[in-house]
Amino acid sequence: MTKTALPLAAIGRLPLPADNVAIATKLLPAGTTLVIEGHPHRLDYTVPEGHRFAVKPIPQDEPLLSWGLPFGIASQPIAPGEYVRNAGMIEALNGRTLDFSIPQKPNFVDRIAPHHLDEATFQPGQQVKRYGTERTFLGYRRHGGRGVGTRNMIVILGVTSSTAGFARALAERLQPEANGLPNVDGIAPVAHTEGSGYAQLNNRDYLLRTLAGLMVHPNVAAVLAVDLATDPASGDLTNQALEQFMRDNHYPLGDVLHHFFTLSGDWQADLEQGAALVRAWLPPANAMLRTPEPLAQLAVALQCGGSDAFSGVSGNPLASSVAKEIIRYGGRANLAETDELIGAEAYILQNVRDLPTARAFLHFIAEFQERLAWHGQSAEGNPSGGNKLRGLYNIALKSIGAAMKKHPDVRLDHVIDYGERMSQPGFHFMNSPGNDLESIAGQVASGANLILFITGNGSITNFPFVPTIKVMTTSRRYALLANEMDVNAGAYLDGMSMDDLTQETLDLLVAIASGQASCGERAGHSQISIWRNWQQQDRSRLPLILGRTKPNGMPIPLPRHSALQPKAAVVQRLTQNGQHGSIGLILPTSLCSGQIARLAANRLNAQEWGEAPTLTRFATLVHTEGCGVAFASTREVYAETMVGHALHPLVGDCLFLEHGCEKAHNNYLQSLLRERGRALDDFGWASVQLDGGIDKVLAKISDYFHQPKASAQPMPAQRSLAVAFLAEEDEALPDGLIGSIAAIIQWIVGSGGTAVLPSGSTLSSAPALHTALGLKEEPAPTLAYGQLVARPGLHLMERPTTHWTETVTGLGATGVDLIVALTHKPRPGHPFVPVLLVGATVNDEGAQHNLDLCLHGDSTQWAEQMLETMAAVVAGQQEPRTRQQNNLDFQLTRGWLGIST
Repeated sequence: MTKTALPLAAIGRLPLPADNVAIATKLLPAGTTLVIEGHPHRLDYTVPEGHRFAVKPIPQDEPLLSWGLPFGIASQPIAPGEYVRNAGMIEALNGRTLDFSIPQKPNFVDRIAPHHLDEATFQPGQQVKRYGTERTFLGYRRHGGRGVGTRNMIVILGVTSSTAGFARALAERLQPEANGLPNVDGIAPVAHTEGSGYAQLNNRDYLLRTLAGLMVHPNVAAVLAVDLATDPASGDLTNQALEQFMRDNHYPLGDVLHHFFTLSGDWQADLEQGAALVRAWLPPANAMLRTPEPLAQLAVALQCGGSDAFSGVSGNPLASSVAKEIIRYGGRANLAETDELIGAEAYILQNVRDLPTARAFLHFIAEFQERLAWHGQSAEGNPSGGNKLRGLYNIALKSIGAAMKKHPDVRLDHVIDYGERMSQPGFHFMNSPGNDLESIAGQVASGANLILFITGNGSITNFPFVPTIKVMTTSRRYALLANEMDVNAGAYLDGMSMDDLTQETLDLLVAIASGQASCGERAGHSQISIWRNWQQQDRSRLPLILGRTKPNGMPIPLPRHSALQPKAAVVQRLTQNGQHGSIGLILPTSLCSGQIARLAANRLNAQEWGEAPTLTRFATLVHTEGCGVAFASTREVYAETMVGHALHPLVGDCLFLEHGCEKAHNNYLQSLLRERGRALDDFGWASVQLDGGIDKVLAKISDYFHQPKASAQPMPAQRSLAVAFLAEEDEALPDGLIGSIAAIIQWIVGSGGTAVLPSGSTLSSAPALHTALGLKEEPAPTLAYGQLVARPGLHLMERPTTHWTETVTGLGATGVDLIVALTHKPRPGHPFVPVLLVGATVNDEGAQHNLDLCLHGDSTQWAEQMLETMAAVVAGQQEPRTRQQNNLDFQLTRGWLGIST
C-alpha cells in the first residue's frame, strides 16, 4: 500500500477532462492513495495497468465515460477510487494467472444504445485544407490508373484454398532467383483459406473483389493466378470467373503482367511450367524503376491489433494525425473494422461529407450486427482475452479507442464495401470484420499501398507485399519488442508533443514508401487472410444447431468381421509403428503466432541433433483461428482440434506458442489440458510478445526442445493401428475399391484398432460400404470434429464442411496413425500425420506420379496392396508424396456458427 498520496497525473490518465474514469498508467496496488480534485481517495482493489478507476462519483444508472463517450452504465453507485469492472472483464481475468486478487462482483453493465441519425439537423462537414506545396516519395508508377507502388513484387495468387499449397511451393522455389535483382522486392504467395468446401459461398463477392484488387494492386509487378478447374469443392470460382469479374467491373487487368494458370494435376510438371512463366517476368520487373511521386499517390490503411487501453490515447491519435497529413497532401486513408466502431458511431459521424455517406456507414453497422445474430452472436464476441486483460472491457470501450484513428478535423468522405477500390482522395471507411488480417486484405485490395498498424500488446503481423509500419502504444512494451516495432507512440505519453511525433512518423512513412525496409520486412514475417465464409443466411437453423447433442465417442458396432489375413510381416510393421512419439510439435494458439511457429520448426529441422535423437522431425500447425472470430460458437471446435493434436500419439514433445493478445492464449490452453487431467509441465509454453519478440522466442523454443524431458514416457513396442479414410467429393468409387476399404476397416477394428471416416462423405454414405460392413445405413457421428478417439473401433467424425484440408485437419486430431485418401490428383497432406494418396484404375501417367499407390488389376488384391503400402508408410520406410512435394496444409473449420468479428 502506498503511504504517500499521489496526484492523479502520476498514476492515471484522463483521455478528456470531462471523463469520470481514468486509465491506470501502471499497476496500482489496493490501498494506493491518490488525490483527485484536492481530495484523497484509496483504491479498493489492485488496478492493473490500462484498467480504469473512478475519479468522480457515478450514481447508479448513470454512464461511465471515456473520451466523453459512454461505455457502460453503473449498476450501483461508484465512488472515486473504485476499480470499475464488468462481468466480461472479470471472466477474462479469472482465466489468467494473476498474483493479486480481483473483485468478483461487477459494478457496471454493458449497454450500447443504437445510434440515431437525426437527419433533420444534419450538417455536412468540412475537409481539412490541402497543402499548397507538394512532397514526394520514390515509387513505382503504374499505367492504367493502377496508382503508384511502394514495392515491386511478383505475386503467386491462389484463387482458392485448393491451390494455396502450390502458391507457397512455387514462391518458395523461385524466391532465390529474385534475391539478386535490385528492383524486385520479392516473390510473394497469396495462399488463403477461401473458395472451397462450402455448398454456398456467402463471401463470394468479397472474395472476387479481393482477388481482383490484389491482382491490379500498384505494388504488383506481375501476377500468376492459379486455379484447379477440376476441383468440385470450388464450384464456379475459377480463373475464368475471376477474369470475367475483373473485365465486367473495369479492373485494369491489361496494365499488369499476368497469366491465368490452371493446374493439370501433375505437381512436378505444374511447378516447372509455373516457374517458367514467372521467370519470364523477372527481367521486365527488374527494369521497373522508382521515380519521384507526390504523396497524393499514397493510400494508407489504418489498422489496429492487440489493442490496449492506451491505443486510443497515443497510438490511434498518432495514426489519425499522420492520416490527416496524408490527406492534406491529397492522398487517401482507409479506416476499417466495422464491428470495432459499434458504440462510437456518434464520434465517426461528427464530421461527414453528406447524408448518403452517413446512411451508408450506419447501414454497414446494422448489416454486421444482423449477420452476427444469424449465428447466435453479438459484437461483444469481438474483444479478445488480451484486450480485456489490458483494459478494453467491452466492444464499446474498444470501439471508442479504435475510432480515434479518425482525426476530429478530418471529414469522412467515402464509405465502401470490403475490397472496393478507393477511386477518390480523402478519408474512407471500408466495411470489414475486426479480424486484423481479414480486414487488412480488404484494405490492400481497395488500393492501400502502406499499412499503419497500431498495437498495444505488440502484434507483429505483416502483409506479404505491402509494407506494414507498426506503432506501439507504450514505451515499456516498445522496449520489450523494439526489434519488431517501427514507432514508439508511447513517447507521447512520456511528454513528446503529438506534432513532433507526427512529423517524425511521417518522415519514416515516406522513407519506407521509398524503399526502406520496415521492421516486419526485415524479419521476413508475413500473413494473409481474406474475410472467411459464413454458413448461415438467417436465424432459421440456429435453434437446431445450438440444440445439437455432442457425439458420445462410443464406436459403431460392426456385425461382420474381415476375411483378410495380411502377411505377418505387414501386421508387424503396422502395429509397431516406428514413428510414434517422434514429432516435436510447435502449436501456435492463434493465427498471429503461426508464421513464427513455422520459422521455428524450419530452423529446428535444419539443425544437427546427434546420432540417435528422440525427435526425428519438427512440425507446426499454422492456422487462421484463435482470434478475430465470435469465439463462443467455435470454442468447442477449436478446443477439440488443438488438444487432439497436442496429445497425438505421433507427438513426442509439444510446445504451445501464443502471440500474446489473442482469445485463445496459453492460459486458455492450459485450462483445457487441466480438464483432461494433463500436467502442464509435460508441455512447453512460449509467448512472442511476453518473451520479447521473434529472436528471443525462437531461442526459447530451441532451448525447450534441446533440454531432456524427465516426464517423457517410452512408447509401447506394439499398439493397435488407427487409420482414417476419406475420398474425393462427387466422385464415383469402384465397388471393388469400396469393398477393399470395408475389408481393411473390418480387419483393423477386429484387431482392436480404430477406423475413422468423416460423416456425410462420398465414402461413409456409400450404400456399398454399408452393405459390406453389415450396416443398414450411415450411422450418426460418434466423434465431434477434431475429437481425440478414446475408445477403439469404427467412428464417424462430424464434418461441418466438405473442405478437403479442413476434413484432413479434423481427422488428424482424432489421433490416427495414417490417413488413406482416395483421389486421382495431388491433394495437400497433413503437416505430421502421413496422408496416403490412393487411386484406382488411374491411367494418366502424370497423375500416377502424384499418388502413393495406383491400384490396378484384380480388385480382390487391392486390400492387400493398400495394407502393404500402409505398412511401409507407418513404419517410416516410405515417405508420402505430399511430404516429398511439401504439399502440406492445415485449416481449422469454424463449424456451423463461426463468423468473423
